[in-house]
Amino acid sequence: METPSAEGGLAGEMEVDAYRRLFPLRFYERYLLESLRPDARPLTKCRDTSVALGPVTSANGSALAKIGCTTMLAGIKLEIMTPTAESPDEGSIAIEFHMPPICSPIVRPGRPAEVAPVISKQLSDAILSSGMINLKELSLISGKAAWMAYLDIYCLDSDGSLFDAALLAAVAAFSHLQIPLVSLTDEGRVVTVSSELSEGKSAKVVNKEKRKLTLTKIPFSLTFVLHKKYILVDSTAEEESIMDSLVTVVLDLSGRLVSLYKPGGQVLAYTSTLQDCVALTRNRVEELKKILNDALSDMEVDLS
Repeated sequence: METPSAEGGLAGEMEVDAYRRLFPLRFYERYLLESLRPDARPLTKCRDTSVALGPVTSANGSALAKIGCTTMLAGIKLEIMTPTAESPDEGSIAIEFHMPPICSPIVRPGRPAEVAPVISKQLSDAILSSGMINLKELSLISGKAAWMAYLDIYCLDSDGSLFDAALLAAVAAFSHLQIPLVSLTDEGRVVTVSSELSEGKSAKVVNKEKRKLTLTKIPFSLTFVLHKKYILVDSTAEEESIMDSLVTVVLDLSGRLVSLYKPGGQVLAYTSTLQDCVALTRNRVEELKKILNDALSDMEVDLS
C-alpha cells in the first residue's frame, strides 16, 4: 500500500500520520481501493471480540465485553418492587448507558455524552422488543412483589461500534444473572434470604434455590459504515467520524430482524446494500453466539 513518503523511516511515518490527520477520507480511500483498512483488516472482517463473565462480584449479574479496543462493563442489580396494576405478574427492567470521561478524550467531565441517552434507548428497544426476557419470570408474588432489574453499562474505552459492544455486554450480563433466594416474613414483606431478619421472626421461602432467567430470541447487532460502493463492518471511531453514513442491524439467533438504526448520512439507495448488511450480520450473530457460549461453558449454560 503506497502512502506519501512511506519510505524514509521516522520522518516518513510522521508525514503519513500528518496526511492521515489532514486528509483522513483521502487516506482511507487509498486503502478502500484494495478492499482493506489501514490496520490491514478486510472490509467485512470484525475486530477481535471477547466476553468475560462475573467481573463485578457485588452485582447479581455482570460481564465485560470487548470489540477491538471498545470495552463495555455491564452490571445488573436486582431490587424488590411492587408490580404495576396493569402488569401484576411481571417484573421490570431499567437500562442506562454511561460514558464517563475515561472512555474518550471527546467526553468532558461534567457534560454527559450526547450519544449516551440515545444508546440507552436503543438498548431498551432491542432487548424488550426482541422478547429475550419474559418479564413474568421476574414475578415473585402476583400483585405484591416482583424484581426490578437495573442494568447499567459503562463504556470504558470508546473506539466505535458502541451499540454492538454495549448490547453484547448486556446480553452476557443477563446470561450470567442469578436471581437470589427470597423469603416472605410474617408481616408479609418479601426480603432476600441474605437480608437480616429480626430475631424471633420466621420467614417462608418463596423460591427455594437461585435460578437463572430463560433467555430466548437473543439479539446481537453489527454496525456498518457506508461509503460510496463500500461497506465496512464493525466500524471504528475514526471511520465513523469521517464517513457519516452508519447503519446498525439487530438480529436474533434465528436470523429474525429485530431492529435497524440509521442515525444519519446518505439514504440507502439500493435494497441490495441493506440485504448485504443483513447477510453479514447473520454471520456475525453466529460468531457472537459461539463467543458467548464459550464464556458460559463453565457455568453449564448454553444459548438456545
